[in-house]
Amino acid sequence: MTTRSRRGRPPHDDLLTPAEWRVVHAVKHGMTSRQIGERRGISIEAVKFHVANALAKLGLTNRKALRHWHQAPKQSSLHRKESTMNAPITLGPIGQISRSVSDIRQSQGWYSDVLGIPHLYTFGKLAFFNCGGTRLMLTGEASVIAAESILYLRVADIAASHEDLRSRGVEFINAPHMIHRHADGTEEWMAFFKDPEGRTLAIMS
Repeated sequence: MTTRSRRGRPPHDDLLTPAEWRVVHAVKHGMTSRQIGERRGISIEAVKFHVANALAKLGLTNRKALRHWHQAPKQSSLHRKESTMNAPITLGPIGQISRSVSDIRQSQGWYSDVLGIPHLYTFGKLAFFNCGGTRLMLTGEASVIAAESILYLRVADIAASHEDLRSRGVEFINAPHMIHRHADGTEEWMAFFKDPEGRTLAIMS
């Protein structure tokens, strides 16, 4: 009796494949197919293929619905974390403030060398600094005239906080999603919402 080796990618015990999860998180963060393709080094067609597969698997109709869908990957620290849904939800302290700049390299040098604010790391057009425990994120943008700072509020459980704030009538732009996994395995999750004037805030964990 002979056996044949199984060809193709190995099966996944999660709702989505790792590649689909990465694309889904990017979609939830508001990135276009072109931006996702450039960031991940894949074609726009490949991005659309992953999005279509994810929508079909999750039973969702479009990208807008996908942006508001939430579930953490099985391999994620957030999935393994014990739920604290019954614990009081508290926002803060402020974990991050973002500011748009026209020249990221020039601004990185100015904030670091001139102001003396400790530089943490730079990722593409994003530069991060430590302002006494509050993280400052500089974002390189073509136009910064109308840009405002975004307040990022730390929470202990982002999924529970998201549900609690929604129940209070907070208008979320997207559901919690992973935006970065550091080299040491630390995951950063965020969800963005609007204040009464339509300005953006975020919860982060």
